Amino acid sequence: MSRDHPARCPVSPVRNTLLIAASILLAAQGIVSQKVRVEEEVEAYPTESVDLRCEFIDGGGRTKLTQVSWIWEPIDGQRDNIAVYHPVYGQSFPNPSFKDRVVFLHNTLENPSIRISNLKMSDTGRYTCEYATYPSGNEQGTTTLIMLAKPKNSANVVTVQAETKSVVVATCEAMDGKPAATIKWLGSVGGNHTTNTTNGPDGTVTVRSEYRLVPTAADNGREVTCMVEQKTQERPWAHTVQLSVEYPPSVSIEGYDNNWYVGRSDAVLLCMASGNPVPTTITWTAASGAMPDTVEVSGNKLTVRKVDDAVNTTFICEVKNKHGASRHQITTIVIEALEDPSSGGVVAGAVIGSLLALLLVIALIAVLLTRSRRQQRRGFPSSGDSIATGSGGGDYGNKARLLFSGTGNNSSKNGTGANNNGPIYTYREGCDATGTLTEKANDFHHHHLHHPAVGNTPSAHDILLSGEIDEVERRKFELDDSLEEEYDRFGGGNMLPPAYHVHRGHGGEEELDVYLDDDMESQRDGSVISRTAIYV
Repeated sequence: MSRDHPARCPVSPVRNTLLIAASILLAAQGIVSQKVRVEEEVEAYPTESVDLRCEFIDGGGRTKLTQVSWIWEPIDGQRDNIAVYHPVYGQSFPNPSFKDRVVFLHNTLENPSIRISNLKMSDTGRYTCEYATYPSGNEQGTTTLIMLAKPKNSANVVTVQAETKSVVVATCEAMDGKPAATIKWLGSVGGNHTTNTTNGPDGTVTVRSEYRLVPTAADNGREVTCMVEQKTQERPWAHTVQLSVEYPPSVSIEGYDNNWYVGRSDAVLLCMASGNPVPTTITWTAASGAMPDTVEVSGNKLTVRKVDDAVNTTFICEVKNKHGASRHQITTIVIEALEDPSSGGVVAGAVIGSLLALLLVIALIAVLLTRSRRQQRRGFPSSGDSIATGSGGGDYGNKARLLFSGTGNNSSKNGTGANNNGPIYTYREGCDATGTLTEKANDFHHHHLHHPAVGNTPSAHDILLSGEIDEVERRKFELDDSLEEEYDRFGGGNMLPPAYHVHRGHGGEEELDVYLDDDMESQRDGSVISRTAIYV
């Protein structure tokens, strides 16, 4: 139970505070007892200078200083006196390695600081400022001099040949540095590195790193970066190198477009080769034997000045470098000459233009004919039409229409024969403003067809106004305008107007019908009259 008491009863806060205060007092007493003040550590570079400071501290002034010495310890157990100062005998520099490189900054025992010039890497070590005093004896203070060296950095590529095993492709080195440098590699080629260190006689260190991979042709020209970090450098040092992998050449032929027709000029083939080193020898040959006369070769370029059957062959390109040779071939096929696209376009344009012009002329002619026929249907004579004069004294245009034809076998088709038994009335479209009716030299009374004519021949207008003409006959004149519309509907001037005839209905009355037969029937005796007979 008693052995567990300290664990169960921790030290009180008051006691802990007293322990800390005692420690501080002991440290202060040690500092006060240290009468030689120096710097603990100093860094310097070769060829430069460094000041080693030393000062004697005597609080009561009761210590008597006899002399002061600077002692160099390059390694443990080796002590060399490099500088001595005596107030009576003066300065002394017993070590020849520091002769002319060490001086006292002040000629006093209280401040015997020294300066070392033209530093060397071998100057590194501990430097002790030691006083001979009375009555306390020797007093001293030690400063450690650390010599630093900036490394000499470099990175280089190693030219290799493509193979199947891992080899060194790049190196990176930080030479004669202190402290030793650290080397890293940056890259995406998938390699690895190894590092080794070499110590120099002066305390410097050389670090060397090698980058390794299995080289292929695809690795040629790819980049890796060496990065060196060291205390003396403000920032990491980096250098990028491009890998150099040598391999036999590869070759291809470009430029053939499968359109080598007879007569084509300046057809070109290019021999495209790659390799490391670059192929220096390029040779063109033809599988058919001698190169055709129309072919010119310049380096990797083959030009056919004029395509003909002679170049219907296989062309071969061969390239070489120090690691090997490679060849490629292509077969060219000569086809028949093609029409010049530009001349074909001209011909097509001419044909299309001619068709358009022809269509324009046809359209113009159609418009003129349609206009002329419309004028003729309305009774206006066109140029070249003559106006005929009927036997009854009236003028007949080229479109006078015969409405009533004569009967009998000997009657003429135009109604002027000797056997006409009744009046023949004609109507001229547009011959005058009133559409005048005229008659042949016969009786005009429809109900007195067998009586000869007496007195003056009545006009067609008088016939229409007389009450002696029956209703059916009058309707023939009234329907003339409606027949004109039928005439237009059936093609105008290209077709004959529809004919009509009178027949007896069921009630015994005469009725008027329109028919489109080629011939028309006589109104009197049913004889057939050619349709052409209705025009005079």
